[in-house]
Amino acid sequence: MHNECASGRSGRLGKDIVSGRARVSRRRLLVGGLVLVTMTFAIAWMAYILGADGFGALDLAMLLAFGMTTPVVALGLWSAVIGFTLRRLAHDPIGAVLPPARAIDSDDGPSVGRLAIVMPVFNEVPEQVFRHLRTMVESLDGADAGEGFEVFVLSDSNDPAIVAEEEARFRAFQTRDPRPARLHYRRRSANVGFKAGNLWDFVQHQGRRFEFMLVLDADSLMSADAVQRLVRIMRQSPRIGILQPLIVGLPSASAFARIFQFGMRHGMRVYAMGLAWWQGDSGPYWGHNALIRLAPFREHCELPVLPGAPPLGGHVLSHDQLEAVLMRRAGYEVRLLPLEDGSFEQNPPSLPEFMRRDLRWCQGNMQYLRLLGLDGVRPMGRLQLLLAIMMYLNSPFWLAFLVLALAQVVVGGGSFAYAIDPALGVGLFGFMLGMTFMPKVLGLIDALLDRRVREGSGGAVRILAGAATELVFSVLIGPLLALAHSIFIGGLAFGCRVRWEAQDRAGRALGWREVIGGLWPQTLVGLAIFGYLAWLAPAVLPWAAPLILGLVLAPVFARATSSPWLGQVLARSGLCATPEELRPPLEVRRVGAVPVVEPASAPRPSTLGAPDPAKA
Repeated sequence: MHNECASGRSGRLGKDIVSGRARVSRRRLLVGGLVLVTMTFAIAWMAYILGADGFGALDLAMLLAFGMTTPVVALGLWSAVIGFTLRRLAHDPIGAVLPPARAIDSDDGPSVGRLAIVMPVFNEVPEQVFRHLRTMVESLDGADAGEGFEVFVLSDSNDPAIVAEEEARFRAFQTRDPRPARLHYRRRSANVGFKAGNLWDFVQHQGRRFEFMLVLDADSLMSADAVQRLVRIMRQSPRIGILQPLIVGLPSASAFARIFQFGMRHGMRVYAMGLAWWQGDSGPYWGHNALIRLAPFREHCELPVLPGAPPLGGHVLSHDQLEAVLMRRAGYEVRLLPLEDGSFEQNPPSLPEFMRRDLRWCQGNMQYLRLLGLDGVRPMGRLQLLLAIMMYLNSPFWLAFLVLALAQVVVGGGSFAYAIDPALGVGLFGFMLGMTFMPKVLGLIDALLDRRVREGSGGAVRILAGAATELVFSVLIGPLLALAHSIFIGGLAFGCRVRWEAQDRAGRALGWREVIGGLWPQTLVGLAIFGYLAWLAPAVLPWAAPLILGLVLAPVFARATSSPWLGQVLARSGLCATPEELRPPLEVRRVGAVPVVEPASAPRPSTLGAPDPAKA
């Protein structure tokens, strides 16, 4: 009888798996069809405009550059539309995209079992590292999460002062902990393989003792509830190899971080829901705040060392998505849990720091060009790698389209005029702009319709004011990032690369020398475009104003958004606030992430002409 029951359960499980795969395949076909139709419509619209007075080589080049920018935009649009629809209409949106989440029960037992909580660090601020880890341990202990978990600080630091402080703070961590044997500190003498190499060293030498590994970044913070939820879902579904929850920004006093994560959060809410719906068992992995099943990871996810020299050869920088592809190749699922609850990170406090991180990701994603032909990878895995590449190649294609459009001014005798109604061009511009911003628009509508989200964010008025602020922010930052990506990708062919360095996670006022020194190419290109159009096609200047302003004002933008005074103004008004700032959970309060707001009557410190702290 026992064997018959077991056989019956096994048969039902097999049927459920087959049914689930068929359902996800249909979803992917639907999304693929919608994206293809949208791309075809936009490209045909552009071809009609360009070919109205004849179709030459310059027109063809413009059409190709334009066409290459459409896939990522169209995919973002439809993922957001699907996610918004699910959030508004589905009875159980999370269960619809992650069926194992339906079966978990908070009463299934508190233990997290044989769990390794690992935090790789490289010349990070030790005080923050151990404050975050201590908070997580105390949260798990307070939730009676069991005695099976252990904590590992995996240091690749090579600064003697930082190493000494790491060791001292670890000893203090052990002294204060009721079970010090569960805390570990290991330092490698060389940063071989970067973060992925650091983690792989742990997996090889310690991984066999554990069932799961919770990967953290140096700025990560997770609540006990969030950790236990991941473990329960993984236990419910033994075929899940990687489970990635949403990660939201910690409250910040930095104006740049506040505005950036406000827009990211509202856009990501609906986008991630749609992404989880159609990607299904081949979801994304973002490299941290995720739970990994160690046995298949150890067996199947060792990263290759790419042939040739850096920047495109050698050790892989963007290890996360490649590890997800390898896990899926081995037959295990990679799932996204599109839930904003208890999983945090700290966003860069300034534009230069954001760009340094972004260009490191850019270099890592460009390495995927050498991995598209990897043996045994499933079609969705190749698509994931291709999308990661296109996320950054969009910038040079967009820039190429812009340059070709400016060349049309010369060919057209100082005019962009074509032999058709100009309203068609304006309409296409609005169509592409709408697709680009639709994830954020739908995310804001969702927030306004969801009372819990609306009240948690300070109410409808604050949400709308924050959205207006973030719109200006996005319009200004978009062109300068696109130019930075384009210059960097072009430089990769000549051996240019980023250095693996610790991130500057503390906000500070940037000096003029620093911002001009890092952003002068943007200003120079912006002035050149302005002069070119003012001379040959002044009527186009109003349409090009967002582009020109974003480039010309790049240093001003960087300096202003790093200003502590502006950060205080935003915090005092509650503008671009997150729910964790207005109603901070215990873990957020313990790490001191809630901005300290000065009294409104406090004098406003002037940053104009102030010395640059980095140069002092």
